[in-house]
Amino acid sequence: MDSILTSITNPFSTLNPQLLSIILGASFAVFICFKFILLSPLSGKKLPPGSLGYPFIGDSISFVKSQKQDTTQEWILNRVKKYGPVFKTSILGSKMVIMTGQVGNRFVFSGGADGVSFNQPTSVVKVLGKNSLFEMSGFRHKLIRGAIVNFLKPESIQRFASKMDSLVRQQLFKELQGKDSIKIVPLMKKITFNITCSILFGLPDGYLKDELLKDFTLTVKGVWAILLHFPGTVFHTAIQARQRLCQKLSTIVSTRKKQEDEGNVDTEDDNIVSCLLALRDENGQSLLEDEIIDVFLSLIMASHDTTAILLTLFVRHLSRDPEVSSKVIEEQNEVLKAMKENGGKLTWSEIQMMKYTWRVAQEDGRYFGCLRGLTWTTTYSKIRRSLIHRDSRTRRKRSLRILTYHLEQGLGFVPGSNSLESKRC
Repeated sequence: MDSILTSITNPFSTLNPQLLSIILGASFAVFICFKFILLSPLSGKKLPPGSLGYPFIGDSISFVKSQKQDTTQEWILNRVKKYGPVFKTSILGSKMVIMTGQVGNRFVFSGGADGVSFNQPTSVVKVLGKNSLFEMSGFRHKLIRGAIVNFLKPESIQRFASKMDSLVRQQLFKELQGKDSIKIVPLMKKITFNITCSILFGLPDGYLKDELLKDFTLTVKGVWAILLHFPGTVFHTAIQARQRLCQKLSTIVSTRKKQEDEGNVDTEDDNIVSCLLALRDENGQSLLEDEIIDVFLSLIMASHDTTAILLTLFVRHLSRDPEVSSKVIEEQNEVLKAMKENGGKLTWSEIQMMKYTWRVAQEDGRYFGCLRGLTWTTTYSKIRRSLIHRDSRTRRKRSLRILTYHLEQGLGFVPGSNSLESKRC
């Protein structure tokens, strides 16, 4: 009787351990298939061709590897050749459709009010914050964006020109002193970061700025990292660096707020911190500190990548094209002569003299592209109507991320557009 009761209460006691492990493994596999395939919001939808990769991680491993090896274009082109200019995949914790060339531009810019909005992958949201400029929409986004645009209006840029020139000179002299060569990418990123912190946040050179740069460098690495949040992973390190970064930025905001409350702020010492602290929403409420910090990270991120990349491409172009280099140097010598007549300071009038220099920078930006991989959110119905077939019967409002990507080669829409040409400058 006891043996019968035991077998009833423990039905797995008579099973072979190997057989039990097989049953459990098969059950887990069935659960994964049911959850990620049958219950997936993509199931049953006539979306573009492509592969979603492995469960949980999708194609993130190969995508991140291509980012590190600077072969992202090859990663995209291989799938374009296999599936076409529009294909689905799963990267960085998000299922998405990738569009290339004119197809992506036409889809995004003809979105209107039909459900196309700017949105970032899960990794970007977790690293930069849910209140970043990349995630905001509606009145909140309009309010904060308007304040930033007002702060960075042409009159302000003209006022900052001399200060930025001085900061760049100081940084270059400091980094190049006693050295025969230097790595250009880290230098440009450091210069860009220092100018951003000085102009936007009013931070002086010193220990705090160096610590901010150190933590920000670690934080940025998590933007395009696989979502594995445990010690030792890139994403975990980035989240920890973000927490330290937020603590330092919180101190900056609190200090500035205290100075304003006590009336110890010089009107000439205005910066973006004061601008955001003075903002009020439709209910007359000030911005939360978390919102201000996330906006700070957005601004640093936006200026850090775009400006640093363009400066690096510009220097690279000069080193490889003697004709362009000689023309740029000739123009800069004319600018130096004008600066000497103006007391040695760079003003807006001297900047306007750099017409050829600016055309070279524009050509570098056109060919290489300083900002790639913008993601948007839309609806399945819009995907079907615009890209698969013109059937408007399906109008389910589930969201799907769209990633638009600029390809340097293989487009050929404009003669000579696939090469970097000096005659365009």
